[in-house]
Amino acid sequence: MADDLETLAAAQSPTPERPLLGLTVLMVEDSRYASEAMRLLCLRSGARIRRADSLRAAHRHLSVYRPSVVIVDLGLPDGPGTTLIAELAAATPRVPAILAISGDAGGEAAARAAGADGFLLKPLASLPDFQRAVLAHLPRNIAPKNARPGAESPVSPDPLALQEDLAHISRFIGCGPRRGKDIGYVAQFLSGVARMAADPALEAAASRLAERHRHGLPTSRELAHVAGLVNRRLAAPQTV
Repeated sequence: MADDLETLAAAQSPTPERPLLGLTVLMVEDSRYASEAMRLLCLRSGARIRRADSLRAAHRHLSVYRPSVVIVDLGLPDGPGTTLIAELAAATPRVPAILAISGDAGGEAAARAAGADGFLLKPLASLPDFQRAVLAHLPRNIAPKNARPGAESPVSPDPLALQEDLAHISRFIGCGPRRGKDIGYVAQFLSGVARMAADPALEAAASRLAERHRHGLPTSRELAHVAGLVNRRLAAPQTV
């Protein structure tokens, strides 16, 4: 039944309210909070969405089906997103549209050098901006005919997804990250999550951790501070 519904949706024509109808988006993103925002943006745009939370999971998805659009986060738990972007850009047949996404605007140059068609900066909050970004990078033979971005519509991810992200990174830190890339992953993950959650204190702490890591300086104090902030947010009562 699900396949029949997907086939029916693909056969329908896009509308101003659903300009991405008929497209399938693969979101390669380890943050549940960011993925939930993307899920809402895709569904409101008419696109089908599938999610992979790592490079390994993305390869499993891509071995089974070919999406219309792949959106790749630059910081993934098992390697940089630019690795997957480069693979997709060199593959034949090529995915019609490859977009990178990050909470760090400085990642755009590396993403484009790897072969990304476009770059999305977290947090993604504007539905028309998301739709324009996807439509602008689709080849003419793939882009839905006469598709236009729709009206603005607020996107509010489930707060429980944010809690899952904080719990994930708390466990990761608790395992005692030792390698440099582990520290970089913590900083990048939390920076993106904090930006989306509008948490300036956590974002600033993650930025300080990232800065010291980039310069090869000791990070134990900054890592402990970040862990404390995360655990305090996890312990705070949640409004339902």
